[in-house]
Amino acid sequence: MDDKQSVDLYFARDERAIAETEQKYGRFCLRIAMNVLDVWEDAEECVSDTYLSAWKQIPPTIPRSLKAFLGRIVRNLSISRFRAMRAKKRYNGMEVLLSELGDCVPSDRHVEQTVEAKELSGYISDWLDSLSAEDCALFVRRYWFGDAVQELAEKCGITAAQMAQRMLRLRKGLRTALEQKGVAL
Repeated sequence: MDDKQSVDLYFARDERAIAETEQKYGRFCLRIAMNVLDVWEDAEECVSDTYLSAWKQIPPTIPRSLKAFLGRIVRNLSISRFRAMRAKKRYNGMEVLLSELGDCVPSDRHVEQTVEAKELSGYISDWLDSLSAEDCALFVRRYWFGDAVQELAEKCGITAAQMAQRMLRLRKGLRTALEQKGVAL
């Protein structure tokens, strides 16, 4: 079943929509949740909450890409759970991702003082557009989907150390691009 048919099921309030979504995108959503949380039970719960959220949002929302729509929901739910549990010191998987980006993306408070969040998003999108397709995909897979450096290295046929260097160069490139736009870091 294609995405349009799945979305049509949501609009018809047909419960098969969730089953179809789980069948097609369940592993994708679980991988994102696991990359953030690293705890199976919590990841599964976030994926279940993703289906509920999709059910509530469609309609009236008509996602252009169901996969991206679900990916964003599960990522946001997983990060929210991570932050809640971080206070209880249960997770450290997302700590690495956040610390890697910490030196090239300003804090929320600083963004509010220097540039609107929408402008920052636009600057990052412009920077991503300037990259090669492979670098853009690697950056998004690492910092949006939370894929491990080792996993990315294996897919590219290079060592984890080489991939870590590549990610460092990409982060430095982002930092430079943002500084050129006048974003205080």
